[in-house]
Amino acid sequence: MSGLVDALVIVVVAMLVIARQFRATPIDGERRWWLLPAILAVVALREPGILDDRHHTASALLLGAELLVGLATGAGWAWATRIWAEPDGTVWSKSSGASVAVWLIGIGLRAGLFALGAAVGVHQDSSALLLGLAGTLLVRAGILVWRGRLLHPAVNSGPAYGDSTSAPAGKERV
Repeated sequence: MSGLVDALVIVVVAMLVIARQFRATPIDGERRWWLLPAILAVVALREPGILDDRHHTASALLLGAELLVGLATGAGWAWATRIWAEPDGTVWSKSSGASVAVWLIGIGLRAGLFALGAAVGVHQDSSALLLGLAGTLLVRAGILVWRGRLLHPAVNSGPAYGDSTSAPAGKERV
């Protein structure tokens, strides 16, 4: 794909994700929450220009930093998201105002990395940004599914150890 098409894909995916985050949506751990990030990562990694041919080390460091910023943004976004369980066991999520702050900080850090790369003469492809977005979405979804399971263990299969529905726990014999 060309850089323009990559940029359009990034903008469309980001707009859809950001618009959806402020509506209450159910968290379904059985759904393939990892599929969209996997598709984005494959699209990013199939491009040959992800690393600059003249500056391998610097571009690899910038790519690594982009991935770390993406992972941190995803984690911050997930922890800034409000989750709750309905009496029927459905776990819901909705982003808060803190999510906006996490996004703005993430965008600012990414812009700083791009400026740093431009200052040292490293050619940066949009694939790095697409890969960082994939990491952001993967970490956010994974943490939300995990938090949802912690919030409402009845969604998991079987009773938890020490659950009041099971027999009283006695001393275990070895």
